Amino acid sequence: MTEVAIRVENLSKQYRIGQRKVYRTLRDTLTDAIFAPFRRLPSLFGNSQSAIRNPQSDDTIWALKDVSFEIKRGDIVGIIGRNGSGKSTLLKILSGITEPREGTAEIHGRVGSLLEVGTGFHAELTGRENIYLNAAILGMKKAEIARKFDEIVAFAEVEKFIDTPVKHYSSGMHVRLAFAVAAHLEPEILLVDEVLAVGDIAFQKKCLGKMENVAKEGRTVLFVSHNTAALRQLCQTGILLHSGAVRSRGAILDCLDEYLQNGSDLLGSILAHIRYINSAVKIESVIVNGSSRDQLSLSAHSRMLKIEMVGRVSRPMRLELEARIYDLYEAPLAFFSPGHERGFTDLHPEGCFRLVRCMELPRMMRGDYYLHLYLTDPGTTGWVEIPRAVRLIAEGARTATGHVFDYYKGAGWILRYDLTGRAGRSNDQEGVRGDDEL
Repeated sequence: MTEVAIRVENLSKQYRIGQRKVYRTLRDTLTDAIFAPFRRLPSLFGNSQSAIRNPQSDDTIWALKDVSFEIKRGDIVGIIGRNGSGKSTLLKILSGITEPREGTAEIHGRVGSLLEVGTGFHAELTGRENIYLNAAILGMKKAEIARKFDEIVAFAEVEKFIDTPVKHYSSGMHVRLAFAVAAHLEPEILLVDEVLAVGDIAFQKKCLGKMENVAKEGRTVLFVSHNTAALRQLCQTGILLHSGAVRSRGAILDCLDEYLQNGSDLLGSILAHIRYINSAVKIESVIVNGSSRDQLSLSAHSRMLKIEMVGRVSRPMRLELEARIYDLYEAPLAFFSPGHERGFTDLHPEGCFRLVRCMELPRMMRGDYYLHLYLTDPGTTGWVEIPRAVRLIAEGARTATGHVFDYYKGAGWILRYDLTGRAGRSNDQEGVRGDDEL
């Protein structure tokens, strides 16, 4: 048996855009026939540019262009890229839903795919009937479906509604049932598109665990997702697509780094995340380490966050800037509040105000984090919230041998130890600074 599960060579897919079928009358046809000679006149006088139109340039688009790669059996591969890069088109071709315009895609093994919520489900049929229908479409025999039926229902957590028509199911119930059927197909190759975002956190963890079990059994998984934490946890290698072409391929961490570092066109403004609690405050700008964008890269030696907030108040108010750092699962990791520490806040008069605060960072493992910002009167009330204001991408601390600490494999922050072996707070004012190593 070949070691290659998927081989793609010069795969391309072209779509025609802006086309819709027009139903013509006899009058339309006769009118076109009468005026056709006059429409050809510009080309006779040399104005060929207006008469000749390149249909490929303005009414077609290449969703994929010359994509080539090989995936071995047992590999867990993350397909990464911005919206419209061709990820879903690639999986649809591999699953046989659509045909490529050019190139070939060889699949060696039984394929199970979960590309869209409830694909293949009939709205009028019950959950029980749809399990048998969908599983049969995916290639399972009736005896196999019956043997795994209870396990599928338990995994989907729809026992109470199994005999209810799926048209009454929520989108979350749809995706749970669809994933349960696809996951229990026992395919040699599992294709999963960005559908787990519909499920809740508990179900997402269950699905990731199921895909890890599939991979441990030596089967192949292709996983399309924008959830970098899930990609880090599940995948070994990655393929980064950009405008329908393979931009890079290799270790998943390297692909994610390139995707995040070169995705400046995807960045937004910090102010896009703002939530006002009180109309007496208006925020004009928020800058973190000199940038107003909602993504910030931190080197291994980054120790400070300089946060500047400028705005206006319509009446005298006590204001203080607070900051919190969370991981991607919303677990709190760090808290900064000068007002709470000092026990008082400054009273700002009506008009413009400017707050500048410097937050000392603990040593951070490599990974992604979120900085949440708040404008408050500590202990009294809050004026403005900016949840997920900035995504912090930490390069991570390194050992003497150059090994990088990865957050997704570890347990959070790295504590400082002095030469006597006593643990110290990583945000202590007497802690390590600058270019000191761990």
